Amino acid sequence: MLGKGVVGGGGGTKAPKPSFVSYVRPEEIHTNEKEVTEKEVTLRLLPGEQLLCEASTVLKCVQEDSCQRGIYGRLVCTDFKISFLGDDESTLDNDETQFKNKVVGENDITLHCVDQIYGVFDEKKKTLFGQLKKYPETLIIHCKDLRVFHFCLRYTKEEEVKRIVSGIIHHTQAPKLLKRLFLFSYAAAAQNDAAPDPKNHAVMFDTLQDWCWELERTKGNMKYKAVSVNEGYKVCERLPAYFVVPTPLPEEDVPRFQGHGIPIWCWSCHNGCALLKMSALPKEQDDGILQVQKNFLDGIYKTIHRPPYENVKTEDLSSNFLSLQEIQTAYSKFKQLFLIDNSTEFWDTDIKWFSLLESSSWLDIIRRCLKKAVEIIECLEAQNMNILLLEENASDLCCLVSSLVQVMMDPHCRTRFGFQSLVQKEWIMGGHCFLDRCNHLRQSDKEEHQRQLSLPLTQSKSSPKRGFFREETDHLIKNLLGKRISKLINSSEELQDNFREFYDSWHSKPRSYHGLLLPHIEGPEVRVWAQRYLRWIPEAQILGGGRVATMSKLLEMLEEVQSLQEKIEERHHSQEARQAEPTSLLRNSARLSSLFPFALLQRHSSKPVLPTSGWKALEDEEDLAKREDEFVDLGDV
Repeated sequence: MLGKGVVGGGGGTKAPKPSFVSYVRPEEIHTNEKEVTEKEVTLRLLPGEQLLCEASTVLKCVQEDSCQRGIYGRLVCTDFKISFLGDDESTLDNDETQFKNKVVGENDITLHCVDQIYGVFDEKKKTLFGQLKKYPETLIIHCKDLRVFHFCLRYTKEEEVKRIVSGIIHHTQAPKLLKRLFLFSYAAAAQNDAAPDPKNHAVMFDTLQDWCWELERTKGNMKYKAVSVNEGYKVCERLPAYFVVPTPLPEEDVPRFQGHGIPIWCWSCHNGCALLKMSALPKEQDDGILQVQKNFLDGIYKTIHRPPYENVKTEDLSSNFLSLQEIQTAYSKFKQLFLIDNSTEFWDTDIKWFSLLESSSWLDIIRRCLKKAVEIIECLEAQNMNILLLEENASDLCCLVSSLVQVMMDPHCRTRFGFQSLVQKEWIMGGHCFLDRCNHLRQSDKEEHQRQLSLPLTQSKSSPKRGFFREETDHLIKNLLGKRISKLINSSEELQDNFREFYDSWHSKPRSYHGLLLPHIEGPEVRVWAQRYLRWIPEAQILGGGRVATMSKLLEMLEEVQSLQEKIEERHHSQEARQAEPTSLLRNSARLSSLFPFALLQRHSSKPVLPTSGWKALEDEEDLAKREDEFVDLGDV
């Protein structure tokens, strides 16, 4: 294919220089290609979106150990996204792309999705920020969704390189005013449609009617009411304009502490119990003010404790759960495992993959969040208790735990429109600080572009260093070895008997996907979500993979590779028969990734799949990469 090329150099690690020398300049190839195809991929702009700068003859690279392969095209920057327009995108029109994102493509990077920008200067990788005196020959962009893009600018005109690199750095890193965000331009240019039917569309919860509809859907309208006391955000900007409170609660109580100390309804269970949340009252030193606050809270609790309301259990997430600093630190370590620049870097981390994964503590945090949600579900479902989530501003961990509970208990929240409505209700209208947490305005950058999120000043709590798998295997050990040995094992988070009984009882019954769904919360059951975190890494994908069913079948075949290798000497006569099936699968689905629909395009790799050190031993016996090259004609892809 004329649009593809091979160049040497660049990247974060040194690679053997290719021995082939081309005497045809890439720009000539690019020019000839335009003459042959007689068409150029056009940039698709959203309403209100404007083109800022662009560069032609840019090579989007696929990083490998010995070379850089890729395709030529244009790199453009708008006030909404960075886009690479390559000629291979036009072929996607013939594929089944019903899961394709309608706003951004696979080669699009929204400006808010850019995490770090690096440049390669004489094979040395450096962070880019501010005004540059020298411009890189390769631009590397790390994205917040764990994608890594490599753009070779060696054959781009010097003026275009300066323009595109400076433009990308400025529009992704420079501090912004709120009104300069693209969403305001889009909102002004896009057409405002009539209010949709909440049954067939996501509910926006920006009207009193939306909240009344949600109350009716969950049958919570007998005990709770929607109020408009904050209409126009005249009481508090942190609260939505409309929300739901217990029916006996006087509306004049809401403005007393700017919405703090008010139990706000999240969701009602089928048995009438409800999930509530409350932001804590501000801490005061004056005894008089403290007494006023105490009297106010006493009145609130009396309101929600008397009939027809069930008993209320308070879950203080600020003091008895994870801190935001713990979550941020763990995720920062965790994401580094997936921001891979090249194959060498990938395989260097392979031997210590699981050690690095456990040391990040991210999977343990996921397990603790799931466990907290299941504990709350047990109170709602089995004990018939209302749950009141308490947090400093009720806009971080409250959003997380409440969302998990509703996804597990409410089948509607597991539908497409239901999940969109859930995010809108709990996160958008729930007041989550996206501007601060995601740093959209770039106001909190520190020196050398090391970004720190703006978090509340809550004290970080250190968790006991017991190991990820040890804690949950304690329960199994107790059952196997009896009560006598269990006295020697002290678990810092031993599950309550009634919770464990509820949890085990549910998992022992046949599942109904139209009712309650509980995840496995034992340590070994919590694993990395491959389709989320590994979908951009070529080494973790199957060459020529196709739909999810095909991917599942190929993964089963890969698990048998090692055992087949041991038997290959005594079963030479069956070797061709065993290779026939994967050959046909690979050739019939050469366009789509194995992680379709989460990644549409095929990405080539010269290494085996999946980050397990066992593949190293297989490489010593036989080069699997060469065998795969016999199956797939890469020139047709």
